Amino acid sequence: MTATPAPKEASKATTRQRPGSDPTEDAQPIMRRVKTKLTSKWATAAAIIIAVVWSIPTFGLFVTSFRPAPKQVGPRSNGWWNAFVDWDFTFKNYTDVLTPAGSQSANLSQYFINSVAIVIPVTIFVLVLASMAAYVFAWGKFKGRDALFIFVFALQIIPLQMALIPLLQLFTQTLHLPAGSYAQLWIAHTMFGLPLGIFLLHNFISEIPGEVIEAARVDGAGHSTIFWRIILPLSVPALASLAIFQFLWVWNDLLVALVFSGGTADVAPITQRLAEISGTRGARDYLNPAAAFVSIIIPLLVFFGLQRYFVRGLLSGGLKG
Repeated sequence: MTATPAPKEASKATTRQRPGSDPTEDAQPIMRRVKTKLTSKWATAAAIIIAVVWSIPTFGLFVTSFRPAPKQVGPRSNGWWNAFVDWDFTFKNYTDVLTPAGSQSANLSQYFINSVAIVIPVTIFVLVLASMAAYVFAWGKFKGRDALFIFVFALQIIPLQMALIPLLQLFTQTLHLPAGSYAQLWIAHTMFGLPLGIFLLHNFISEIPGEVIEAARVDGAGHSTIFWRIILPLSVPALASLAIFQFLWVWNDLLVALVFSGGTADVAPITQRLAEISGTRGARDYLNPAAAFVSIIIPLLVFFGLQRYFVRGLLSGGLKG
């Protein structure tokens, strides 16, 4: 006669993973429970309200960018919400900011290209150098590793403004880099972005299971093979998140651009032109909304293109199997 297991023991036995069963099937109830705990009707409603309120100024700016100049400035001007009553829209503002028409034209097209030429190399430099340094700090073995990592992390505390003039003197007097060149902007932005990039990627790379690294070493893989074939593919979510942040930081920067670009139209980014577009007395304030939306086209494309990796990077450490 065989004894039947107790109800509690039977329930425990059914929850154990059966030999040969698919692990993903066992993980599905866990994911459902986590999703249920993280989901709330009140939290969803609050998020929707915050998103709507947060988007109202941007929507108002978008509507204003299509309104004629008399509706924006002058005695006949009124709020953007009146556009739905007084239906008067024009594309002239976008034409004025994108096409050259003499010295008084906004002509954002050249500055738009300059920003792209600055941001793309800087983002690549930061991703490559920060990922290499993060791998060394996470899995390298050398004397003073922890102290050096703390020093790199502490560089984030130093105000950016304190390093601008000494760095400019280093570029012009010691390195003899040409004034108002892309080289100065590339090096400056890369140096300012590396400390935080190394810190973020180090936290991600250090969480990679050590068994994966040891197995690669047993198979004869060196540091370069481990880095390019194991670390980088596994770090795509973190790299995408850092790429989005770095791209937005450099694209929206004005202070570093003013110091190292020289103010010339051949090198200056779009943010510098946006600061000058209104003129000395604000005679062209009506062009600001259109110019602002032209300037956010590329950042929006980058964000939405890398959004799935960005979300995965934020949630990568949230669940541990």
